[in-house]
Amino acid sequence: MRKRFTVPGKIAVEVAYALPEKQYLQRVTLQEGATVEEAIRASGLLELRTDIDLTKNKVGIYSRPAKLSDSVHDGDRVEIYRPLIAEPKELRRQRAEKSANK
Repeated sequence: MRKRFTVPGKIAVEVAYALPEKQYLQRVTLQEGATVEEAIRASGLLELRTDIDLTKNKVGIYSRPAKLSDSVHDGDRVEIYRPLIAEPKELRRQRAEKSANK
């Protein structure tokens, strides 16, 4: 991974949150050693989107699951995931039944 920030002791991180109708991508500057939670809080997304609840929404770094206490590194993209509306297995079953009835 390339370094993206050249100020000693500082890192640049992106925080992403996507909805079907809109995507949010905020770039934040943090101290080295900052956590996923600190990046999310610094992004301001918690104030913009009151539907984000860090006790319920899962998070990740570049599509890999992460904990709020995990460290972020220069150039990381922290992602906040929306809760699943339906279980993928159940959706596949419903689609299979629907196509079988055609």
